[in-house]
Amino acid sequence: MGFISVLVCIIVVSFSFSPSYGFDPMDPQANITIKWDLLLSTGSSDTVKVTILNFQKYRHIEAPGWKLGWDWKGKEAISAIFGAEATQQGDCSRFKGQELPHCCDKHPVIIDLLPGAPYNTQFQNCCKGGVLSSMTQDTSKYGASFQISTIGSTASNYSDFVMVENFTLGLPGYTCGQPFEVRPTKIPVDGGRRWTQVLRTWNAVCGYSSFLSSPSPKCCVSMSAFYDSRIVDCPQCSCACQGQPGSKCVQMKETPPLLQQKHDPNEEPPPLVRCTDHMCPIQIHWHVKESYRQYWRVKMTIRNWNIIKNYSQWNMVVLHPNLKNITTVFSFSYASLNDFRTTNDSGMFWGIKYYNDMLLQSGNGGNVQSEMLLAKEPGFSFGGGWAFPRRIMFNGDECVMPQPDDYPRLPNASPLPFVYPFPLSLVFSTFLFLLFFC
Repeated sequence: MGFISVLVCIIVVSFSFSPSYGFDPMDPQANITIKWDLLLSTGSSDTVKVTILNFQKYRHIEAPGWKLGWDWKGKEAISAIFGAEATQQGDCSRFKGQELPHCCDKHPVIIDLLPGAPYNTQFQNCCKGGVLSSMTQDTSKYGASFQISTIGSTASNYSDFVMVENFTLGLPGYTCGQPFEVRPTKIPVDGGRRWTQVLRTWNAVCGYSSFLSSPSPKCCVSMSAFYDSRIVDCPQCSCACQGQPGSKCVQMKETPPLLQQKHDPNEEPPPLVRCTDHMCPIQIHWHVKESYRQYWRVKMTIRNWNIIKNYSQWNMVVLHPNLKNITTVFSFSYASLNDFRTTNDSGMFWGIKYYNDMLLQSGNGGNVQSEMLLAKEPGFSFGGGWAFPRRIMFNGDECVMPQPDDYPRLPNASPLPFVYPFPLSLVFSTFLFLLFFC
């Protein structure tokens, strides 16, 4: 008992000191990194370049985008900014007889400029409305940067610079650690023929947790197959239950009042879904469509039950042992997420730009579809639910799967008892007749 008690204490202590974000085995290095480069320090003012980099394979930041915040340790204020803007100017009454700074808040909140912002306010890699692509979908749009000039610092030179603290991203589920100093960044100039070095560089790493993002799941999976007439629907109450406090839904033939659909465009609207048994904003249906001699075909349908949100740059991650044998994917883009040489069982699907990369809200289309062909391996079988995925995620959030016992079954694997073609009593009587009279 003593050893068990010690082991339990170690486990409890290790969890108490663990970070608030969750480890993702399908993307173990996933994070959003905030880079703070000190470009110039004159004692009375500083110039800083801030960069946000999304090092996540399949989680992206969609509209309304990131909102970067931090705490000043002193009485600093942002005198000028390029490539972004502060949401509030704050109280700048202490600055008299001069042009007022851009932001005097103790905790400034910075947002990205919108596309098409005036040229004299732009900065390199800015003006995307706070949207960041995942590493897999578009490596050219996974970062954003802006430049600020500050006043009010008490540092006499760059070596005394006081770093900010308590970074926030303004995104559900993300938690940022404290910044730590790293080797100064080198910046290419003159087309890469010369490299200059910033004075000092700090990094802050932000991680994601689906538990912090939402107390309930955001998607579910239903299944069907050509060899079974049943449709296995999403588990009941996958994301919520009708009638529970705080769970609102709209009936299928009901149009919600216009006022219910209005929301702040700068904030993520809470989901308002159609009334279903599962009550999920997103439903993914996996249908085993056909079987050929050397291939088998799967149809995937993603349906948006949310009536107040379009999902832009959506993506779906699937875990299935036969993904290594994909030959063709129709209507979706696809990339393997294989991190290990011995396995290749995870892949990411996403929409084609200007075609189906926008998953419209319920009532305006509300679904996207694709089919894929997979080659059969030696020993291939539809038995035991092998043809169905082990795990599905939508926009990085885990989807609720049906119970394995509910998966569509082959006819010869039906759990129903065998029914004899005629009564057993007749068989027994015939046996006795033959025994005694023949």
